[in-house]
Amino acid sequence: MKNRTGQILLHVTGCIAFLSLPVLLSPDVSWNFHFVQVSAFREDFITYTLLLLFFYLNYFSLLPKLYFKQKFIYYFGCVIISYAVIAWLPHLIEPGNHIRHFQPGANGGTISRRQPLITNERLPDLQSSQNVNTQPDDNNLQPGNSRRDMRPLPDNNHQPGVRPDRRPPNSNMRLPPGSPPGFLRTIPNFEYLFQFIVVLILSAMIRINNRLKQSEKEKVNAELSYLKAQINPHFLFNTLNSIYSSAIDENADNTASAVVKLSGMMRYVISEAHHQYVPLEKELSYISDYIELQKIRLGNTVHLIYHVTGITAGKQIAPLILISFIENAFKHGVNPEEHSNIEIEIDVYEQTLHLSVMNNKVRNVNGDSFKNNIGLENTRNRLQLLYPSHHELVIKDDEKEFLVLLKMNLQ
Repeated sequence: MKNRTGQILLHVTGCIAFLSLPVLLSPDVSWNFHFVQVSAFREDFITYTLLLLFFYLNYFSLLPKLYFKQKFIYYFGCVIISYAVIAWLPHLIEPGNHIRHFQPGANGGTISRRQPLITNERLPDLQSSQNVNTQPDDNNLQPGNSRRDMRPLPDNNHQPGVRPDRRPPNSNMRLPPGSPPGFLRTIPNFEYLFQFIVVLILSAMIRINNRLKQSEKEKVNAELSYLKAQINPHFLFNTLNSIYSSAIDENADNTASAVVKLSGMMRYVISEAHHQYVPLEKELSYISDYIELQKIRLGNTVHLIYHVTGITAGKQIAPLILISFIENAFKHGVNPEEHSNIEIEIDVYEQTLHLSVMNNKVRNVNGDSFKNNIGLENTRNRLQLLYPSHHELVIKDDEKEFLVLLKMNLQ
């Protein structure tokens, strides 16, 4: 929930920042907000809005439905159409804001540039200029001069309704022969091509990165499910062996107690083990039931010490992450014909858990070794997946004893 809220806030912040670029980059920006009436600003704002819409169109639709399905022709066709819309639509919404002008170049070619269109809105004194008396005064005529001589020279570039002194600096630009008339002259240039490419690449990078993260998460979840599926039957098999041994000894009280504890363990495995994290108290209760079952089975043939210290309430841990180390001690450290000693200590301090499991080495009648223990190896892999940089595992293996020291940061 927190991650989703953070993503929404990030997108909203990014949209506001992106749409603020036309305001920040506008030369007409002012505190009285008159720049919103400037046609050039409106065109830029429309363009950036279309670029933002294309970002999410590419992110949510084009990439997952076309690109990831390897429909590259359709994908790039949609990209080209999108750019055409972004390049054309602002000029059609704001007609006449910019016109593509041409002037002869140095080598006989044409130089293209966009010029602001001069309109009556920008010339409030235009009408008054039409009433100016331009007739020459006869009293000021010099000898040899006539009214014909005083007539203004013809202006080939004269624009109707525009005073000569109000023309744009490059008003002498003219269209080359054969240029299309009307709105077709408002062909936009490629001034927004760079922004379009940036938006295209950015949306693709974010989407592909999220896709890789999702794939990695699904892979981890599948691997964890596989590992836990291997662990759970292993525990149940050993527990049933304990109850079977108790029933063979015709100890009804121990058998009933063992059945109750096994029922609690199975309930925990079925209802809690599929979660990524569970309350630490439930995990420790599961471990306690397992140890009690071992006590019922082994009786006084093993010297067992089990201590739990610290505050366990309100803390989370991955399910079945500790039991394999404890089970390994009972599997490889118990032999009725030899002295068996097992010490298990769990200490919780703030958000750190310390586990210590020690057993002396005895002859194993099954010939199994620690290196061939599937449950323990799976637990080591789960620690790498769930606590990659938040745990320390030390295993000491000598001739007389086997010691496991685990330190991990809890949720």
